[in-house]
Amino acid sequence: MLQSATQYRNKLKLFSELPLSPALQKQLSDANFITPTPVQAAAIPPALEGRDILATAQTGTGKTLSFLIPLIERLPANAKGTTALILLPTRELAMQVLEAWRQLTRSHGTAVLVCGGLAEGPQIAAIRRGPRLIVATPGRLEDYLSRRLVNLSGVRMLVLDEVDRMLDMGFKPAIKRIAELLPRDRQTLCYSATLSAEIRDVARNYLKDPVRVEIGSVLKPSPNVKLQSFEVPADKKQELLEHLLGSHDGSFLVFVRTKHGADRVARRLSRAGHSATQIHGDRTQSQRSAALRSFATGHHRVLVATDVAARGIDVADVAHVVNFDMPREAEDFVHRVGRTGRASSHGMASTFAAPDETHVLRKMERTLDITTKKYRVHATNGAQARVA
Repeated sequence: MLQSATQYRNKLKLFSELPLSPALQKQLSDANFITPTPVQAAAIPPALEGRDILATAQTGTGKTLSFLIPLIERLPANAKGTTALILLPTRELAMQVLEAWRQLTRSHGTAVLVCGGLAEGPQIAAIRRGPRLIVATPGRLEDYLSRRLVNLSGVRMLVLDEVDRMLDMGFKPAIKRIAELLPRDRQTLCYSATLSAEIRDVARNYLKDPVRVEIGSVLKPSPNVKLQSFEVPADKKQELLEHLLGSHDGSFLVFVRTKHGADRVARRLSRAGHSATQIHGDRTQSQRSAALRSFATGHHRVLVATDVAARGIDVADVAHVVNFDMPREAEDFVHRVGRTGRASSHGMASTFAAPDETHVLRKMERTLDITTKKYRVHATNGAQARVA
């Protein structure tokens, strides 16, 4: 039976009110974490009590901290072997969670990253040193388990982060096989952007009497984001993108459907004099990390990304999201647009729809109960958009 966490959210106003160790309180204070976000206020207190959590919250709501704080506080400091496991869909997201752990614990030796695209040697060496925490993607973790390189029998806490995306990526069987190796009396914290039938199945199979945390609408862009759409011929999309870059300030995160499309758009932008880089599944881990770092620091103004590769991107102050290619699902639209207008900042999201895609755009607007300000781009006028 699901129980709401409203009672906790209404009470917790400051991190300093939490029953945490002085060391963790100091780390939170040093990192300038003062006031919890809604998902943190609702999830942390019951998680500290040992309760399982089923939370729906979008990226950018502070959910990483909402599971790391209970995990850090509840794990025995003197325990030998791995006592916590965090499963995530992508390398980038796993790397960011590990970095957040290190920031809060000031420790580089108590956690290990287990994911593809990185050299095996350092990962295996770190595992053999007996880390308290493993942060992993399911595929690589299963590989190590099959080779008997990892022992999960001592895990007391399991975190499933962005479980909806893991299911979309086909990891459901892997999650099941991994969960079967864990102790039954563990604590499980489950996070998803949506609560579909599949997510409810996960909750039934892996969570015990969870506290339900629901932050805002799971299918709604932030009101801080100005939504606009352009009906534009496919061969004029690049020209329109360059027009937007010339008429707006700030950074641009551009979403395309394919790896080839990401390379093509970024290459054309660079040739036109715009500082652009790209991230997709065919780039090496070092290339992806370099592209993310370059975009986050402002060296590149534009990052062109595919949906799966971009799932782990967490860059502050993205000014403008562009759906260069229409998202396949309404949820993908919300996820893309959620990269701008975070916290109290404001952002803009532009969606490009070819003439034969306008019905898809209208359907998505009805599904999400939103309205985008509509413009039309005529082939004869280049990228001079006018209100339709």
